[in-house]
Amino acid sequence: MTDGRITTAKLGDDGPEVGVQGLGCMGMSFGYGPADADASRATLERALELGVTLYDTADAYGAGENERFLAPFFKAHRDEVVIATKFSLSIPPDDPTRRVIRNDPPYIRQAVEASLKRLDVDVIDLYYMHRRDVNVPIEETVGTMADLVREGKVKHLGLSEVTADELRAAHAVHPIAAVQSEWSLFSRDIEPKVIPAVRDLGVALVAYSPLGRGFLTGSFTNADQDLTAGDFRRQQPRFTGDNATANATLLGLIRSVADAHDASLGQIALAWAHQQATIHDLPVIPIPGTRKPSRVEENTAATRIVLTDEQLDLLDGIAAQVAGNRYADMAFTSAGRE
Repeated sequence: MTDGRITTAKLGDDGPEVGVQGLGCMGMSFGYGPADADASRATLERALELGVTLYDTADAYGAGENERFLAPFFKAHRDEVVIATKFSLSIPPDDPTRRVIRNDPPYIRQAVEASLKRLDVDVIDLYYMHRRDVNVPIEETVGTMADLVREGKVKHLGLSEVTADELRAAHAVHPIAAVQSEWSLFSRDIEPKVIPAVRDLGVALVAYSPLGRGFLTGSFTNADQDLTAGDFRRQQPRFTGDNATANATLLGLIRSVADAHDASLGQIALAWAHQQATIHDLPVIPIPGTRKPSRVEENTAATRIVLTDEQLDLLDGIAAQVAGNRYADMAFTSAGRE
């Protein structure tokens, strides 16, 4: 069954053509509690059938376990997929629960070799700086990343959670194919400065957590009550206590639009994200994460939903009402540095 394939978009002026919706793979082995490996593998295969070709991971997801898990799938479909992984979040040997942000050249070289080995590939299609170490000039970081391109270890460069000024400085050193930032009905802080810079430079915007880490689907309304102890969403301010209660009331606005389209809450959140490409005149590739084939089918179907201007106006008012930050510490986000 191969019906319902999604359309494509380009990652940057000189980047690869990918499905207009990607797949966030983190939850298949990290972050969201126990996962079913067989279901996750079936999800990867179904996504590819539906035209999803951008697969997103990082070395920090399960201390490399996510990359190892994905390697057999990538090997079986190497010519069909675009592999995106990231460096920056170093794990101290004496404390595996901590993450230390590193952008220095020796670490980057160490990280890329480790990722290539875990992924079992000769080259990484899209290599991201996962988070910004403000103590290392971004020109130095991107200069080292550019060396990896010249050496044939990486094809294209990406940055995650960078400010507009950081992006411009990086792009002056080497073309950036994609900026990955959180962007959803609940998270709009990149729009005033980052989005104009992305558009001006001909970069693609890869939107992570377009479903608000599942909250926008209605699958949970209070992390403390609804999610397992190992789920990292229990540490995020929006999803616990009074904030969660207040934010759950906002789902009613999304539901009213969903009912008009005979769609799910998640499909409306994704349709909104996809329409930002037209509204802001730039490539937008959301990368919702899931571990179920049925959810991939639901998510990709959202690419065919067109919201009316009135519905967009209604949904646009949600972000200003959201209670709580998207992280407990916003210092390592673009919004924390703009």
